[in-house]
Amino acid sequence: MIKKIKESAEFLQREGMVAPEVGIILGTGLGSLVQNVKVEKTIDYERIPHFPVSTVEFHTGKLIYGELGGKKVLVMNGRFHFYEGYSLQEITFPVRVMKMLGIHTLLVSNAAGAVNLDLKKASLMIIDDHINMLPGNPLVGRNLDELGPRFPDMSRPYDPELITHMEKIAADKKIPLQKGVYVAWIGPSLETRAEYRFIKTMGADVVGMSTVPEVIVANHMGMRVAAVSVITDTCDPDNLVPIDIDDVLNNARIAEKDLVFLFGQLIQEM
Repeated sequence: MIKKIKESAEFLQREGMVAPEVGIILGTGLGSLVQNVKVEKTIDYERIPHFPVSTVEFHTGKLIYGELGGKKVLVMNGRFHFYEGYSLQEITFPVRVMKMLGIHTLLVSNAAGAVNLDLKKASLMIIDDHINMLPGNPLVGRNLDELGPRFPDMSRPYDPELITHMEKIAADKKIPLQKGVYVAWIGPSLETRAEYRFIKTMGADVVGMSTVPEVIVANHMGMRVAAVSVITDTCDPDNLVPIDIDDVLNNARIAEKDLVFLFGQLIQEM
């Protein structure tokens, strides 16, 4: 794996993606942050050695390098999911490459459904903790000590200082922002009424199909992590209606401007 990581990193460096500080992973319908980046280089995933290729309609599959908030950033516009058929190691491979390039902080966004009905559509939730319900862990297998420890601590997978900083930015801008627990569900089918009840009982506030593998690997490699869920739908098992993907994408668009400001300001003040 280390050989492949180095080959990918060296390719990106040759293409001019040099010394990025902050990595950003954009979730479904959340691609407009790229418009705020002073873009220097864009590369399709399929050109990058050993990179997976996004198969989801709403994920463009481009790696974007440039400047945001006075920092060099590397943006994944399109991520990978377990339900696409990739292994958890493949899903998290780009995070390993980011670290090899020098990135010290990873910002992650996702679209999520709210099982905590106090969370409203088109609002933001900082992820304070998570529950992994995917069938595995990206660290399973022989540990490579060059990448991180055999048993990485996960008591605080999301950096408390970054969380506090985002809360202050949101308060100053009067952006509604809550904090809670994200659960990663396998997908791609949406959850049943009984599953939503189970998810709520286990202590989660929102449910999605991503984020957790990348956060585990980022912690394994000693990166600081912050993540925000955009609430795109509510998951009330007693009043459940079929999913409307247009409504999901519209809610993502509404909330996206606040997410873009939040991440941009955080990077600038970092």
